[in-house]
Amino acid sequence: MTPPRDRCEARTRKGDRCRNPAGPDGLCAVHRRQQAAGGAGAVHTPPGAPGTEPFGPFLDWAEEALEFLGRRLLGEYEVDEFGHDPDLVEHVLAPLLRPLYKRWWRVETRGLEHVPASGPALVVGNHAGTLPFDALMVALALLDEHPAHRSLRMLAADLAFDLPVVAPLARKLGNTLACAEDATRLLESGELVGVWPEGYKGLGKPYRERYQLQRFGRGGFVEVALRTGSPIVPVAVIGSEEIYPMVANLRRLARLLGFPYFPVTPTFPALGPLGAIPLPSKWLIEFCPPIETAHLGPEAVLDPMVLFDLTDQVRDTIQQTVHKNLLVRRGVFG
Repeated sequence: MTPPRDRCEARTRKGDRCRNPAGPDGLCAVHRRQQAAGGAGAVHTPPGAPGTEPFGPFLDWAEEALEFLGRRLLGEYEVDEFGHDPDLVEHVLAPLLRPLYKRWWRVETRGLEHVPASGPALVVGNHAGTLPFDALMVALALLDEHPAHRSLRMLAADLAFDLPVVAPLARKLGNTLACAEDATRLLESGELVGVWPEGYKGLGKPYRERYQLQRFGRGGFVEVALRTGSPIVPVAVIGSEEIYPMVANLRRLARLLGFPYFPVTPTFPALGPLGAIPLPSKWLIEFCPPIETAHLGPEAVLDPMVLFDLTDQVRDTIQQTVHKNLLVRRGVFG
């Protein structure tokens, strides 16, 4: 497992940690240039500030882009054995998702202190919304807002790796096949692993069943947590249920196309490609206190009651947190 690339020690003008890879001096090329130009290396200088060039922000962006392209051309980037490409995620894929996170769905995140800053943990959440945007938003919340900027290595269904364009992107984002072997290897390497036990049952449920968690399967994620001694961090997401309200499911067409479901929403397929635009619901993501498993020992996987109780505890925690946050929500669109 390749170690994560070190980040620049400087801060942006908003006070956020810089995302660029750092050099030997702890600064990225952008902040190093600013520091050499006049001691402004601690912050990105805002446009129009005294003593700065008017095109400074654009030049900074252009320099970052050229550095990124240079690394890609020279092969100076890291990809682990699962295909995870953190350099591509930070400079291409995550920036594409941030407008959805910050402006379209206005995601509010709570309980990040419950996610460990290092070491293995299993993040388990509810799953809904026709397309798995909820998993992507949880991963982006951890990457952007967690103090340790942790990468979430998500377990995805087979279909994600069968689609021509989606498959390579899924790998580069850090996804891997939803199987116990891959999950165990990631946790044993100290990674943060995300799993959505409802699977297609949650993603493809009708709108009338919104925020009612489906079955969590046979507790396979609990077995993995017990074998590796990893804590389980439940996460509850509200807002994703309303982005594509599914009013019908064309099952015959879904079988013909090889999909688990084919949704009919108020806008799709009636409006064609425009119907694929998700609705701007207000999101809230809450990470719950971790459920420890190390004290139970790996032999606990042989006890069906332990597996059942832990699975039920995780599901109940998520369901109760979802209901709690729905009661205080001021409306679907916030």
